[in-house]
Amino acid sequence: MTGRFDHLPNRRAIVDRRLLAEQVAAATGKDTSALRHQVSLLLKSALEAGRAEIARRLIANPSRGIEAANAQAYLVDQLLRVLADFTTQRLYPLANPTTGERLLLLAVGGYGRGEMAPFSDVDIGFLTPGKQTAWAEQVIESMLYALWDLGLKIGHSSRSLDEMVRQAKADVTVRTALLEGRYVWGDEDLYDEASRRFHDDVRRGTERQFAADKLAERNARHVRMGDTRYVVEPNVKEGKGGLRDLHALFWIGKYTYQVQRSNELVAVGLFTREEYRLFQRADNFLWAVRCHLHLIAGRGEDRLTFDYQREIAQRMNYADRPGKSAVERFMQFYFLQARTVGSLTGLFLAHMDERFSRRRRLGLKMARTPRKLDGFANDGGRIALPSDDFFQQDPRRLVEIFALAAEQGLEIHPLALRCATRDARLVTAVRRDARANARFLDLLAGAHDPELPLRWMNETGVLGRFVPDWARIVAQMQFDMYHHYTVDEHTIRAIGLLARMEAGALADDHPLPSEIMAQIVSRRVLYVAVLLHDIAKGRGGDHSILGAEVAERLCPRFGLTPAETETVAWLVRHHLLMSATAFRRDLTDFKTILDFTEVVQSPERLRLLLVLTVVDIRAVGPGTWNGWKGQLLGDLYDRAEEVLRLGHKQKGRGERVVAKQETLRTALHWDAGTLAAYVRRLPEPYWIAEPDDVLAHNAAFVTQTGDVQLAIDAQVYPERGATLVTVYAADHPGLFSRIAGAIHVAGGNIIDARIHTTRDGMALDNFLVQDPLGRPFDEAGQLIRLKTAIEDALAGRGKLTDRLKAKPLPRARADAFRIEPNVLIDNKASNRFTVVEVAARDRPALLNQLAYALFLSKVTIHSAHVATYGERAVDVFYLTDLTGDKIASATRVRALEKRLLAAASGAPQEEAA
Repeated sequence: MTGRFDHLPNRRAIVDRRLLAEQVAAATGKDTSALRHQVSLLLKSALEAGRAEIARRLIANPSRGIEAANAQAYLVDQLLRVLADFTTQRLYPLANPTTGERLLLLAVGGYGRGEMAPFSDVDIGFLTPGKQTAWAEQVIESMLYALWDLGLKIGHSSRSLDEMVRQAKADVTVRTALLEGRYVWGDEDLYDEASRRFHDDVRRGTERQFAADKLAERNARHVRMGDTRYVVEPNVKEGKGGLRDLHALFWIGKYTYQVQRSNELVAVGLFTREEYRLFQRADNFLWAVRCHLHLIAGRGEDRLTFDYQREIAQRMNYADRPGKSAVERFMQFYFLQARTVGSLTGLFLAHMDERFSRRRRLGLKMARTPRKLDGFANDGGRIALPSDDFFQQDPRRLVEIFALAAEQGLEIHPLALRCATRDARLVTAVRRDARANARFLDLLAGAHDPELPLRWMNETGVLGRFVPDWARIVAQMQFDMYHHYTVDEHTIRAIGLLARMEAGALADDHPLPSEIMAQIVSRRVLYVAVLLHDIAKGRGGDHSILGAEVAERLCPRFGLTPAETETVAWLVRHHLLMSATAFRRDLTDFKTILDFTEVVQSPERLRLLLVLTVVDIRAVGPGTWNGWKGQLLGDLYDRAEEVLRLGHKQKGRGERVVAKQETLRTALHWDAGTLAAYVRRLPEPYWIAEPDDVLAHNAAFVTQTGDVQLAIDAQVYPERGATLVTVYAADHPGLFSRIAGAIHVAGGNIIDARIHTTRDGMALDNFLVQDPLGRPFDEAGQLIRLKTAIEDALAGRGKLTDRLKAKPLPRARADAFRIEPNVLIDNKASNRFTVVEVAARDRPALLNQLAYALFLSKVTIHSAHVATYGERAVDVFYLTDLTGDKIASATRVRALEKRLLAAASGAPQEEAA
């Protein structure tokens, strides 16, 4: 298209086509092959110089994304024109071309639109008036080989006019590519004829179907990409809220209204000028990010992973601010643009919907018409506004509309959402209005699932204006590998999970919390606590403490009583307590339970905390929840509930040991003598530490093995989401670190370990093991590999350290994060053990290296508990010295801390003897 790139400054600095054409014309060669090679070198040099100039401009002006994308397309245009002239004039000249030997070169797809990232595919189409001639075939083949020699990734087609029409009618992908078709080189009359036939024979009368096809394609792509625009490693091109969503809007507008540029969408009424400005800003920003991403990766890369985010933030001149790093500020702006894309999509589709039909809608659900809408209008089963100034007449309606949507189960008309976005600032006048706050509480904690209406309220900006503290977490990412979503999206998902749990929809996955939901008296306390649990993230302090202060300020405004306010603030303050205790402490140590219940204090708070903890973990993202976490939280709940209910009336330690032994005798059908003989071999802590099913399994296994010096058993525990690996071996120093290393070599991750020594010198160690994806080891080959690795390590076959070094890092993205190792040594957390907590960046064989450091420190490990939060690992050990006492000496504590810090940071340690 004439003038497509006129806006680019100093185009000749990118590529001087006249000069390049003169250099190509001057090229000589002894034969065609040599000549083609020489011209390829000239073109490649021009391509590299042009790319370098575009990259230089982008570094100098890092936010000019569309300019950079246009410049890439301009560069390719000039190279193609020079190549086409050379091929048709020097390699395959025609003295007297016939009308059938005309040829047209089109730019199609994104290249046709004039937008390309540095390593985008070059999509081109060759068009002939009729059946392809031998000359056209030679020219096309020669040009493709030359383009491949340049290292370009070419998407190409060659069709006659009739084939173009037939294929475009049959395939919406071909039709979309040709919709963006742009003249590059060749017969202009043929281009005009192709444009006319596409308009008359392909496009006319198919506008509705094309729009429906594009929407279906978009929805399928969203599902494939995770169906949220708030995933913390988004795909800039294909993800929800990304460039492809903007392209889809333009395609539908262009196909329906025949606009040529995106700014023409205003003239046909699809966008207001302000909305087009938002469209342009999002488009420009996303193109800038994509171009930077390609340049940093050195290839076509569209996934904005953690390792690229930091560098792009630096390139785009984002700086650290108190409580928020540069990369978090960059990603927050990214998600705000993605949200803008979502809002514009809804408005655009509403306009298209109105154009095509008021009865048959484009992917928008129909709903039963309710009788009462409190003054709002009903538009085909969607809540609409009776007038454009409806919110301005009474700003409380900005809250009311979302509460109605939840109660009636209705969608809100996109034009009503447009007005809500426009008028969102008006809701500030009713922040302290009792009715507005009551309706907000109805929305949040009413009888209907509030997730979708809350998401609409958030995306229009009304929620952030109504609750200013919420505005601070909108689109805020957490720069780590644990959290999959932005803070606001995580919170809204948690509220949705809570509503589904209350409705019984999650009973199979979470039987205990689903059951106790019915016992919870303080329903609205729980919903408000979930809303506020992360409200203070990104403020530079402990978000739990700061969030509790926010809750104390907000809850009275929402209409909660002083008692309810106190409970919400307590839940926000302690929302991490239950998971930290369950995953990082030994639940068989009674002091762990006593310390926990001392904070919780009441059965109602315990119930509330369990449900809050479960929905919080589930809402973090896919794969963060597993059966083992459910088991640990259930165990902690049961033991804490018993203490809160019975106080000191519960069974003493000795009674519990006897009860467990009797349960074991019954399970294995032992007589009293057999049980007594077995009991004499095992110390009392063993009976306290292990649950009944593991005690029975261990007893059967040990009895079966007899007098052997090494026996290994592996049994899948589906309800725990892990495999129980039991090692029965002659005890010796360093045994635990060797087993831990062997399990890693076999591809396993240890999530829990309990180490016991019988009175006759045998080690009886139980490990719960998962694969790297958090699933049990349950295939026969995996179990055999696991047993073999442990046998080899304990028998000294092969050097374990060499095998560990050869094991590749499963998640190289962890390198994008800097985590300072930290060691906490606590002699108050347990009455019998020194509790050591080590936090470090997760890496292969971390547990093995920490265990080896403990072996060198001459301490005894009684249990180990492993928790992983994305790139961060927290390993907790319950220790004594070799005489069974706590490690109390300050000198020993300092030496232990120093050795563990060195191991956590990956420093090499002296080899075991």
